[in-house]
Amino acid sequence: MIDADGFRPNVGIIIANAEGQLLWARRVGQNAWQFPQGGIKASETPHQALFRELHEEIGLTANDVDIVACTRGWLRYRLPRRMIRTHARPVCIGQKQKWFLLQIRCQESQICMTATPKPEFDGWRWVSYWYPLGQVVPFKREVYRRALRELSPRLQRIALEGNSSRIESSGGGYSSDVSASDASSRSGEP
Repeated sequence: MIDADGFRPNVGIIIANAEGQLLWARRVGQNAWQFPQGGIKASETPHQALFRELHEEIGLTANDVDIVACTRGWLRYRLPRRMIRTHARPVCIGQKQKWFLLQIRCQESQICMTATPKPEFDGWRWVSYWYPLGQVVPFKREVYRRALRELSPRLQRIALEGNSSRIESSGGGYSSDVSASDASSRSGEP
């Protein structure tokens, strides 16, 4: 589904743990990292798409998370010219996204990147709140900045609650040369 302006409606998913760190996912077979996201079908509301995508990409259900906040309006980004499929009809020039900030309520061992036959991600890790801005592909960076800025006041609620009732951690994230703690220390608010 593409709107009259050429933008595909989409949901962006930011999952926070009790410490206020965010789930950062690695695309299958690439060294490209991003937040989970996915298109909204014609028959879906943004909330329905959120929970479908959450299950397809991360293996979690509505019972595993709390919705903390959602961006007020649509945030748009344009695709680079080389990525626009001009032969397709209608032509998609970018995405318009509703972003959701979720708090994980289950054990992180329940995160499963292979919940569907064709997974989009093959690894994940926890990173500091602002870390993704320095890592995401440039054409998505401004949307990430706007979403994170709008949702950041609500993260304080997660961090405060996390200090009083920690979620037990069982490990299981993607391991790489750059640990989440290293990532956390190198990135501050823009």
